Amino acid sequence: MTIASIFKSMTQGMLENFDAKDRAREEALRLSRDVIRLCSSSIRSVHRGELEEAQRLMNEAAAGLERIRSLLADHQDVRYAGFVDGAEQEYAEARSVYAITVRREILTPEEIGVELVNYLAGLGDVTGELRRHILDLIRKGRAAEGEYFLDVMEEIFHLLMLFDYPDAVTRGLRRKGDLARAMLERTRGDLTNALELAKVEASIGRLEDNPEVLREQ
Repeated sequence: MTIASIFKSMTQGMLENFDAKDRAREEALRLSRDVIRLCSSSIRSVHRGELEEAQRLMNEAAAGLERIRSLLADHQDVRYAGFVDGAEQEYAEARSVYAITVRREILTPEEIGVELVNYLAGLGDVTGELRRHILDLIRKGRAAEGEYFLDVMEEIFHLLMLFDYPDAVTRGLRRKGDLARAMLERTRGDLTNALELAKVEASIGRLEDNPEVLREQ
């Protein structure tokens, strides 16, 4: 066998390997974008109260993630290129938003089915959605219900602060914690003001219902 034929034989096998890897990457990248879009739409549906639609979208996202994992089972270098992590984070966020706001449940990483670091990153983003949920409650005159969700935000923040490791390990989790802190502080102030206002309005209402109290004073 000539040198040229040896290299030709090796090249064919290598090209086939890279072609398969490239096809898997392109399809996984497309599916990752779909998962992110589905999760974003699911969260929006939760805020609108369209819970069946939110669940349907999450189920589609879960199926997309399973397809990605199957495609990249033999291409772990592509799996950890970054874009799959983004899809898992969005899925963890969507599942957590639904569980917390609808059922008042906290899902574990195992229940959601994503890697730990992506679960934590998704939780970090949940704080922004909980802030939006609390503000919606305030606008609806249901500020007292927001206290539970503020407590959840605080617990998420404290959880994230426990993982003080280099970014190479946590993939930017520290920044998620910093953003969670900012969301928590702003929301605590908004909710406190709303609760104080509700107390004042309730006191005024009682006085209006009992005008004799004003005359006695």
